[in-house]
Amino acid sequence: MGVLCDYFHAGDGASAVELAIGPGGDWLSGTSLEDAGADWIDAKGIDPDVVLAQLVAFVERTFVESASAGSASAGSASVGSAFVGSASVDGGPADGPELVWPDVPYPGGGPDEPGSPWETGLILQQLPDRWRDVLAALPEDAVPGVAARWGGIEELYFADPRDAEDAVVTFVRLAGRARAAGAHLYCRCCV
Repeated sequence: MGVLCDYFHAGDGASAVELAIGPGGDWLSGTSLEDAGADWIDAKGIDPDVVLAQLVAFVERTFVESASAGSASAGSASVGSAFVGSASVDGGPADGPELVWPDVPYPGGGPDEPGSPWETGLILQQLPDRWRDVLAALPEDAVPGVAARWGGIEELYFADPRDAEDAVVTFVRLAGRARAAGAHLYCRCCV
């Protein structure tokens, strides 16, 4: 079974629910991110809790290694290394993705309880703003090294190293657009 993940940005959780789930959280509305006009990417099996978290860790590691080596990119590295271990300032999630929807407790009868939003297989999570900022700050010349590390994790398979680089660039650009808009990053997953 696969997990389909779409990443996008929105100003707040309510707006994210409207874009990704449907008006007022109505999952039966058939809302698509494309139809809603969202700035989004289709990341198929790149889940936020494990796979994207590892990308963020590799980017942070790159900043720390650059700073400790005193390389020419230390200016960028010092900005990036400030993210390592920092918490979100705006009250969003600090350490990992936070569930936004379903916004009701998991039903006692299980996910198949009639009428439960959990039966949809959809979840919506807000990513830490720190992750957005770390990704957005990745210099272009660091992409190949980060992509090589990230592309080698067992949870991913890229047919070609360039595919891993393209995926990193796609996340970096989405994070940059989100940061420029003062928005948060979200992930809609469907199991």
